[in-house]
Amino acid sequence: MDRAEKREFVTGLNGVFSNTGSVVVAHYAGLTVANMNELRSKMRAAGGTVKVAKNRLAIIALQGTESEGMKDLFKGQTLIAYADDPVAAPKVAADFAKANDKLVILGGAMGSTALDADGVKALATMPSLDELRAKIVGMIQTPATRIAAVVNAPAGNLARVFGAYARKDEAA
Repeated sequence: MDRAEKREFVTGLNGVFSNTGSVVVAHYAGLTVANMNELRSKMRAAGGTVKVAKNRLAIIALQGTESEGMKDLFKGQTLIAYADDPVAAPKVAADFAKANDKLVILGGAMGSTALDADGVKALATMPSLDELRAKIVGMIQTPATRIAAVVNAPAGNLARVFGAYARKDEAA
C-alpha cells in the first residue's frame, strides 16, 4: 500500500468510526476464505460491512472520533464489522461467532460508548430497529382493536336483548 492508499483507507475508516451506529472488533485468525465470505455476505444482508483492519491505520483513523476508547482492541489479526443499525453488526457477528469458534469478538463501540465482548453480546440480544418498530405498531393497534370491541359490545348486547324480548312477545 502506498501513502495515498493508506491516507484514503484512514479517511474511510475515520468516517466509519464517526458515522456508523456500532462497530465490532474481532480476531479472525484461522477463518478460511469461505468463512470470511460467508460472514461478509451475512453482514451485507443485514445492512453492514466487514473489513480487515490494519491495526496501525485503524488506530490513526480512531483519533478525533467518539470511538477512540476502543483503540486498545486493535492487536493481532483484527477485522471490523459495522452497520448503521446499532444492533445489526453485533447480532450478525455474535451469531457467526457461535457457529464458528475462530471468530473471537474483542469488543467494539456504539457512538462514544466503548463496549467489551460481553457488551457486544448484550447488544446482539436486543431487538433490531425494525423489530422495535413492529412491536410499537402492534401496541398501537391493539388498544384500537380493544376499543372497537368495547364500543361494539354494548350494541351487540342491546340487539340480543331486543331480539330476546321480540321472541318473548311472539311466543306470548
